[in-house]
Amino acid sequence: MARGRRSKAQEPALDELADVTTALIYRAISRSGRHELARPFSALWWSGVGAGLAISLSILCKGLLTALLPDTAWALAVTNLGYSVGFLVVIMGRMQLFTENTVTPILPLLAYPSIGRLAQTARLWSIVFLANMTGCLLAAILMVYAGIIPPLQMQGVMEVSRHYAEVAPLDHLMWGMPAGFMIASLVWMLPRIESAGEVLMIMLVTYMIGLGGFSHVVAGSTELFIVMLSGEISPVAAVFGGIVPALVGNVIGGTVIFAALAYAQVREEI
Repeated sequence: MARGRRSKAQEPALDELADVTTALIYRAISRSGRHELARPFSALWWSGVGAGLAISLSILCKGLLTALLPDTAWALAVTNLGYSVGFLVVIMGRMQLFTENTVTPILPLLAYPSIGRLAQTARLWSIVFLANMTGCLLAAILMVYAGIIPPLQMQGVMEVSRHYAEVAPLDHLMWGMPAGFMIASLVWMLPRIESAGEVLMIMLVTYMIGLGGFSHVVAGSTELFIVMLSGEISPVAAVFGGIVPALVGNVIGGTVIFAALAYAQVREEI
């Protein structure tokens, strides 16, 4: 009898979940995208700079763990827990992260294409990306020159950053696709996840990005800037050998693949 009563009590919740259709999720994310497109420059810029600074915590925390753990195969399973920290701060803090914007403003553009909306999307992407890069560069300057990290822990940060900087440009492009797809899928899932599960899902997806060695253009830019400011690579190598290829890969994974598939499955229902 008790089991029957619990089942009946759960029926409204089950009905509510059943009402969250794919088309409804598409509309919810599209509405968020339209809001982002309409935001003023200053709001986008400072939110983007904050995101660049905050996501650099991923490199810092991964570096701290790297410095303290032995150089073994299993250590990567632990150090990449630190990689999730910056993403958690940025996404839970609702800051402007470029890779989230590879899908959010694209959904309304695909549903209602126009030159005006395309121009708005280009404006949003430009502001947020440049702001993210500014935040990452500021974070790298603080870590390399300001002495805010103890020497032992800074060695871990440098080790993590060098490893990313050593990746070939074509690999950054290819490995950027899964990262872009995974961040886009995270954006797609979050409207349907309860607040308690939101933290777990963000950590799980971003942990897998770190564990897989995939290239995320914003977090990876902090690593490239750290190595550049240390005099080990040139600005040209940082930009064209790492940032641009990862950017293209993230856009392909998040926009060309994920957003296009999301639109294709609901285009007759919206």
